[in-house]
Amino acid sequence: MLVRLTSSASGEIIMFAKDMRQLLEIVGKECTARGVFTKDQLPEAMATLQKAVDEEKLALREAEHKARQEGVVDDDTKGDDEEHKSGRAGIHLGQRAHPLLKMMNLTLQEEGFILWEAPDDF
Repeated sequence: MLVRLTSSASGEIIMFAKDMRQLLEIVGKECTARGVFTKDQLPEAMATLQKAVDEEKLALREAEHKARQEGVVDDDTKGDDEEHKSGRAGIHLGQRAHPLLKMMNLTLQEEGFILWEAPDDF
């Protein structure tokens, strides 16, 4: 299922419902078929989402550092890893959140709002 986000001040974003669910849960919104971020809700939602992204980045850096110390990951072989070659290394929260954070920022600058719509609750 797809979720369509429309901003009163910027363009439109379409996301998979499972990805949008993750983002909405982080900011404390219900995953309903229709919803809104008002201009008053945007600053807190942006800060909460950015904090989650920053925490994940830190955790990933720490895990990589620990793996290097334990000899699990070697800088010279990272490019040869099958996951990296195939593009299956995974999408992180920061990558999923980036379009929404950008939309939120542009919308906040214009004192607008963001609506989302899906065929059903997700």
